[in-house]
Parts: sequence; structure tokens; C-alpha cells
Amino acid sequence: MKRIKVIGGGLAGPEAALQAASLGCEVTLYEMRPVRLTEAHQTADFAELVCSNSLKSESENSAPWLLKQEMRRGNSFLLAAADATAVPAGHALAVDRQEFSAKVAAMIEQNPRIRVVREEITQLDENPDEITVLATGPLTSPALTAELQRLTGSQHLAFYDSISPIVDASTIDMEKVYFAARWDKGTADYINCPFTKEEYERFIEALSTAETVPAKEWEHIPTEGAVIANAPKYFEGCLPIEEIARRGHDTLRFGPMKPAGLTNPKTGRWPYAVVQLRQENLRADSYNLVGFQNHLKYGEQARVLRLIPGLENAKFLRYGQIHRNTYINSPTVLNETLQLRTHPNILIAGQLSGVEGYTESIAGGLLAGRFAAALAQGRVPAAPPRLTAHGSLIHYITHSEAKHFQPANITFDLLLPLEEELRKKIRDKKERHRIQCERALEAWDGWLAEAGVAAASA
Repeated sequence: MKRIKVIGGGLAGPEAALQAASLGCEVTLYEMRPVRLTEAHQTADFAELVCSNSLKSESENSAPWLLKQEMRRGNSFLLAAADATAVPAGHALAVDRQEFSAKVAAMIEQNPRIRVVREEITQLDENPDEITVLATGPLTSPALTAELQRLTGSQHLAFYDSISPIVDASTIDMEKVYFAARWDKGTADYINCPFTKEEYERFIEALSTAETVPAKEWEHIPTEGAVIANAPKYFEGCLPIEEIARRGHDTLRFGPMKPAGLTNPKTGRWPYAVVQLRQENLRADSYNLVGFQNHLKYGEQARVLRLIPGLENAKFLRYGQIHRNTYINSPTVLNETLQLRTHPNILIAGQLSGVEGYTESIAGGLLAGRFAAALAQGRVPAAPPRLTAHGSLIHYITHSEAKHFQPANITFDLLLPLEEELRKKIRDKKERHRIQCERALEAWDGWLAEAGVAAASA
């Protein structure tokens, strides 16, 4: 049996290592931190959540729920850790990030088939007796990025990803805010900071004049071995608030500051705009500003964010940040089992492969670990059905138009639609989604069963 090398200790890497080990493979898990740090990580922990602490919606028959349900049925180790360290977040799955990392670390440490090596990998040697899973994420080191570019012969793409601020809960003026969940979905776990029109106008004015942080050299978009200082290429699903505000005076009110469905019990009405705060940890002593990633100077963040009602005297435990996120042009180089077409013993998983989001990255690790185990055991890996959420993600990253390829979260747009005749018959969108989810889970269960039989017979 071939040995498996997993490079990267973020989300996809540990999941891949644990999956492969659970299938009887010997795994070496490499992580360069703390030997070499990144510009965004704050620790050397496995599965550190750099941005928010949310793994998205748990609302039944939503696309994020479907992906997580498939992962639970597929025995995702990191999703089990997330479930075990969940904090109140309405209809979303959010975690205590420190407890989550600790639980993942314990899983790895207690697995006798996984050996951890703390060093930077700079070369991808093609050892015929070894399967490599590359899961180094959005901040892959320059040396390894150059090595991957050498192997694939394709130009890397990059976009900018952002981090939301975190506030000390004891410094929130609770007289000015209220707890609610949008449209009363789930429990009322979010703190809502309501704006009047005048307060919103003052906030937008301050935001529009705030100084941003000049881009550092490592944040510029690399191309063909050079660095060019052109305009940032933001990921549309994670824009900094100042960039959103530039697109129109009311754009924030229809984006992260949307008040719809958040009735203020003190007035009985929706506010003009709202900022939501989500619990960071089990102690509930800190909250992050939902969707408020930004690239403002720290002093400017303090000035602008303290204009949010209830945060006038806020103490910020972490300010917003921005970092460059690197991913490969997957449609040109990957097949449906996440193998490089020209180097099939190397698999790419997580955000480096072109999926976006924590849950999607873990899902990529789950698949890569299973595919790697099959290859190590001399079997031919099989991609999950297109009907499933996992299969739809893989189909997207391997079949999109390469010229305009950009990372994606799981949405119903990626899943196979219902047949035209059924779509005409069923007008209700929720009912359509329910049927899509039902079909997906049935197809997923079938794939798991077939994979289990194959593994047992190997």
C-alpha cells in the first residue's frame, strides 16, 4: 500500500488525513506553522478559523444544510468537531474557534496512523510509492506556489479575502441593541445594532472618508513569476464594507446591513439599517461583526465602527484585516477526483482547488482523503454523483469556463435543477429545494455504500 502525504493543517488537510487514516492508510500530515507563519494566521493550531466562526446555515433543505448533511453521513471528522463545539447562532452552525481547533488537534494526536511533521514543504516530488494531497489553502507559501505552477504549467489566480472585527461583549451598550434572528428563524442569538436614517448617513460619510491600509507586496496579484500592483481582485461573496459602500449609497443597507426580518421589539418595526453581531465562543464574552470585513487602518476602524449604535465605547479584540487568497485554475488542471491531470498522484483539496468557505473546504478534504485512500490501496476512485452537493461542487470547479473561473460556495445554482416538466408542475421554490435535497441525499447514500463495498474488498 502506498503512503499518503497531506500538506496543510488548515481545514481540508486534517479532514483528508483523518479520512485516509480511518480507511486504513498511513498518513504524514505536514504543517509549516510555527516554523514559517502566514500573514493572516494568529496561531500554529490545526483548523484555525481565520475569518468568521460560522459554518453557515442549518436551515433544513438549504444548500449549506444539504452539504453538511452529506458530510455528517460521510463521517466528516471536522464537522463532528464543529457540532461538538457549537455556540448559539440562530439557524447557523457557528463554533468556539479555540475549542474547535483543540478538538481537531486531539483527533489527529490520538490517531496512530497519522504522523505530524512541522516543516515547510517547498517541492512536490513525484514518488511513485506516495500519494500527495495538497491542501495548503489561500496563503500557500511562495515557494510551494511556484512549485505547483511549475507542475501545472498554468497561471495562478488570486483574489482578496477579508476578516471581520471582534468586539468585547462587556463593552456593548445592551440598552441600545436587541437580540433577534432574521425572520425569527432559529433562536434569537444575534445581537442587532439598529440604525436610524440619520445614524446610517453619518456612518456612510465616515466610512467613505476613512483611510485604507496600503497593499503590501505579498498582497499584490502575482502573474508569471512577477508581482504587479494592480487593483485588488475581490471575491464577490466576501467584499470589504468600504468596497460595498463605494458601489452605492444604499448598497450596505441591501447587503450586510440589511434590516429585513429583524423587527426591533422596542419599536415594533424594522430599523433603517442594522449591524448583526454573532457570538464568538461558548463563554459569550466576544462577538464578531457579521459581514463587516474591511481593510481600514486600525485607528480608522475604531473611529468608524464606534458610530454603530451600541458600540460607542466598544473594545475591539481584533480589527478587520484583508489577505490575498490563492487558488488554481481547476477547470484546466484537475479531474473529478481532484487529481492533477498531468500528475495523478497529486490531489488538490480545499480553497486551493477553487471552493470558497469553511464547510466547502472541509468537504473537499473529505473527498480528497477518500480518493487518496483508494489510490493508495490500488483502487480507482469514483467521484460522487452530480446530483449531490459534493458532486456539484466538484463539477463546478472542474467544468467551469476556465477563462472566467472564480471560487464558489455551495448554492442551488450549482446543483442539478429538476426536470422541466417537474419545474412547471411545482411552482413553490421551497418544495423544489426539498425534492433536490431528498434526491441528493439518496444519491449520496448510494455512493457511500458503493465506496464502502469497494474499500472492504480492497
